Amino acid sequence: MKLYNSLTRKKEEFTPLRDKAVGMYVCGPTVYDVGHLGHARSAVAFDLIRRYLVYRGYDVTFVSNITDVEDKMIKRAQLEGITEAQLAEKIIPEYAADYGALNVLPPDHQPRATQYIDQMVELIEQLLKKEIAYVADDGVYFRVDRSPTYGALSGQKLEELQSGARVEVDEKKENPLDFALWKKHKPGEPSWKGPAGMEGRPGWHIECSAMSTEILGETFDIHGGGIDLIFPHHEDEIAQAEMATGKPFARYWLHNGHIRVDSEKMSKSLGNFFTIKDILKKYHPAVVRYFLLSTHYRMPIDFSDELLEQAKNGLERIRGFARQLDSYKPDSAVGGTYCESIAEQEEAFRTAMDDDLNISAALAAIAEFIRSLNGAMSKGLLSEEEVRCARETFKRFDSVLGLLDILDSASSASAAELSDDEVQALLDERLTARASKDYARSDQLRDELNNKGIIIEDTSDGTSWKRAL
Repeated sequence: MKLYNSLTRKKEEFTPLRDKAVGMYVCGPTVYDVGHLGHARSAVAFDLIRRYLVYRGYDVTFVSNITDVEDKMIKRAQLEGITEAQLAEKIIPEYAADYGALNVLPPDHQPRATQYIDQMVELIEQLLKKEIAYVADDGVYFRVDRSPTYGALSGQKLEELQSGARVEVDEKKENPLDFALWKKHKPGEPSWKGPAGMEGRPGWHIECSAMSTEILGETFDIHGGGIDLIFPHHEDEIAQAEMATGKPFARYWLHNGHIRVDSEKMSKSLGNFFTIKDILKKYHPAVVRYFLLSTHYRMPIDFSDELLEQAKNGLERIRGFARQLDSYKPDSAVGGTYCESIAEQEEAFRTAMDDDLNISAALAAIAEFIRSLNGAMSKGLLSEEEVRCARETFKRFDSVLGLLDILDSASSASAAELSDDEVQALLDERLTARASKDYARSDQLRDELNNKGIIIEDTSDGTSWKRAL
């Protein structure tokens, strides 16, 4: 299995530190406001990576943090007249609900920054002891020029950063590029006793270094996040962690692409964002998840209703196949060679995903799997053994994609009000009305079913129905 490592800018064979055990840390949200589709993109991308690692037999310890102390948190809390802790308690459940709706598996560990202040202070004290950090009037800073590899992740040289830095002169700092490890207390801000006895709060970058190493160890396998975090956040994480411990930090750095609207990154600061809740009001969670995962995780996604409709149509085909396979009744116990072709299609899926999660090729393999089996089922060619092979393989595919659970459990709030038997009873009544030429009643029943999320399709072969996405 190969993964694209942002640190080396090439695909590398994935070899974890401890055989089949994988430690994985992904930067989570700053919980000052509800999540937008860009947050969902990152969550779904790394959920896909995590699920595929599990599919390949790895025991994954997945850590994703919550930033609950940071400049944006302080400003929003002051604006709302509440504490930062109260703001976090309000927003964190919103993220959990949104990610849960998208079938993003919960982290094994979800540390909050405010729970790891002691570890942050300890890390900063190590840097002070080594004179890699220094105390200034307004905080504690990291000496960037003491890190020999600074700029390696972002592909920038320190001298170029220094000459090109458009930074306001700050006489408190030795170097304009030096970044804050600890910020001195200001009135109205949360504070803790920090390094060198300074009351204050941690800088953003030290939070992730402290939380990840405390839970996963000083060196771990995978660190992930959005591509916008490469510099300065992840660059600074590497510098402070490696200079404090003297050991390599994360071995593989993975970054997901942005959601774009009109060729610009979707973000709250630009005001061109859609909240996850807004999108879920318009589209089924499975459609949104499929839309987000069907583009390679490193590539940007251009947001549009047209693309979401395409995702909806693709998902309809998957759901239709799942239902047909589930209800298929074979005529014989042992059949022909379909188990062999099914195994070949799963191998094609695995080969694609082993190539830095080539999702397009993987979905093409699943599409071929569906196409061939649809043809076989329509002709009644599958045996019990082949149906078992097909169902088990399809289940493994979905353990990676994570679509069927939300299709089954939340096809829609309105559709869930009617059981299959209730739908069939209304269809039978409609058939009777049509037979007696009571078209007004027939149309009324059709509208009633449609309002309940049931789509009716009248063909020359009869009437069929499905639940809307």
